[in-house]
Amino acid sequence: MGCGHKDDKASLASSQIVSFSHQPHQPLSAPASKEVWKKGGRMFSILLAVHLALLACTLVSSGAFEKIAVHDYDVFFLLTVMMLIVIIWIIFYLVGTSRGPDAILCKDSHAGPIWLRGGLILFAIFSLVMDVFKIGYYSSFYSCLSAIKIIYPIVQAIFVVIQTYFLWISAKDCVHVHLNVTRCGLMLTLTTNLAVWMSAVTDESVHKAHSKLKKNVTEEIFRWILKAGMRSSSAEECNCNSQICQIFKNGYFWLYPFNIEYSLFASAMVYVMWKNVGRIIDHHSHHIHHLKFRLFRRTFFVGIMLGLIILVSGLGVLIVYEVQVNSSTESSKKSQALTMYYIFNIVCLGLMSLVCIGGSVIYRFDKRDMDRHKNPTRTLDVALLMGAALGQYAISYYSIVAIVASTPRDAISALNLTYALLMIAQHTFQNIFIIEGLHRQPPKEDHKRDSHQKDLYGLTFVNINAVSLRMPDSGSTLAPSTASGTEAIHPSDLVQSLTAPKKMNWRRKFLREISMFLLLSNIILWIMPAFGARPQFDNDTELNFYGDSMWPAIVDICLPFGIFYRMHAVASLLEVYIMS
Repeated sequence: MGCGHKDDKASLASSQIVSFSHQPHQPLSAPASKEVWKKGGRMFSILLAVHLALLACTLVSSGAFEKIAVHDYDVFFLLTVMMLIVIIWIIFYLVGTSRGPDAILCKDSHAGPIWLRGGLILFAIFSLVMDVFKIGYYSSFYSCLSAIKIIYPIVQAIFVVIQTYFLWISAKDCVHVHLNVTRCGLMLTLTTNLAVWMSAVTDESVHKAHSKLKKNVTEEIFRWILKAGMRSSSAEECNCNSQICQIFKNGYFWLYPFNIEYSLFASAMVYVMWKNVGRIIDHHSHHIHHLKFRLFRRTFFVGIMLGLIILVSGLGVLIVYEVQVNSSTESSKKSQALTMYYIFNIVCLGLMSLVCIGGSVIYRFDKRDMDRHKNPTRTLDVALLMGAALGQYAISYYSIVAIVASTPRDAISALNLTYALLMIAQHTFQNIFIIEGLHRQPPKEDHKRDSHQKDLYGLTFVNINAVSLRMPDSGSTLAPSTASGTEAIHPSDLVQSLTAPKKMNWRRKFLREISMFLLLSNIILWIMPAFGARPQFDNDTELNFYGDSMWPAIVDICLPFGIFYRMHAVASLLEVYIMS
């Protein structure tokens, strides 16, 4: 009778659990019927984004490739209008769409992690400082400039503030009202950020070329690049003679890398929001992991210390490189600076490649399951890593062809060839390590345990043998029935669960050390080209082989992707560090 009574209770409990497990799916089917054709709304917003992006790209590049009188204030006018429209839509979304009934039924826990939003705020602060410097620079000689040049940085500062606030509070939203309007608004926001990015990259490239072409190329090529950047009219008509004007000019050019990264970070977050419009999240398959960031716990400090050594050494190399290459006209100092730059990067890239290989080997012994659930944020991270790496791949292969085919070969050419080969290898191994880390489940002790597992872990102070003596040998378990969706728990499984974290601890520590070392190394490899250390323009091998017009164009197109790759790798490695 006792056994039958227990079986009845078990069957009743299992039936209740099964019935409850289907209840969350019932209300989720209601909002799905509101959208008749999901792909149609997405296609319309994509077409809108493509046309606006092509228009902006045409205006930015028409001065270089077509003999048309397109000026920089034409580009500023278009960008100002686009930013104003986006500001109006964001206010409409915050005031109207997001506050409507049943507007946001669920949130994507993977979208907009705190470290990504924190990085966005950091870049936004520097972008605001850049806008202040730009306003001060253009105000120094406003009498000979169009008014749009002063209006543009003011509107951009307002746009940065409103967009940063919008992404901070709404990055995880899965909107279920105003679907087509929201999709078009998000695509317009994404296109605006990309257009601002294109304009900033062009402006920065023209400034770098302006400082180098006076020494390295002819006056004809110099005028061509000024025309490509659409800055010739401003440079010829307005003179910046005062000291405060020079401070504003140099200041906002030095802050351009932060504004470029801000636009790309914002574009990535907006794209994830666009993918989540109308999305229904199944909470049974969408696991939420509450992970804590512990920087100085569970680590040997080897990765942090070695990474800091690389970071400080790289800053020293950058300072010496800027002084000897950009400020000196002696060829001997230029050769010494290039040799020092290549040696540092060869050592750094070699260590990073070996560490990535070691991390991939450790993953072979990692018993954690692969996370195969749908995750738009992770999909975008992988796509950006693979796509942005193509820029550095292209530069490296162009350099390899030029070095191998050129004669004679000197020590700098040998170092350049080694540097190009290691750059390809390091990108490949690092992508493998990061992608494998992003697809791993968090450690078991970070998961939410059910009530039975919590009870078992509460018995850690009890003698395991005493617990096993109370268990029948017939294979019965602590759980009432496996039909309820929980697996049977055996005393041997209890012993393994209590001792497993200690066995896995060394793997987690090594993965954390590797992630932190790679993170700091990628920071310095982002800082060096972003702030002026670009040997592609200072090494004569590629310039002589491809010509003074083709090689700068290749570098100007591909290098921004390589710079973005480093910063995106930093964000991805931080996530891998936390997940380890």
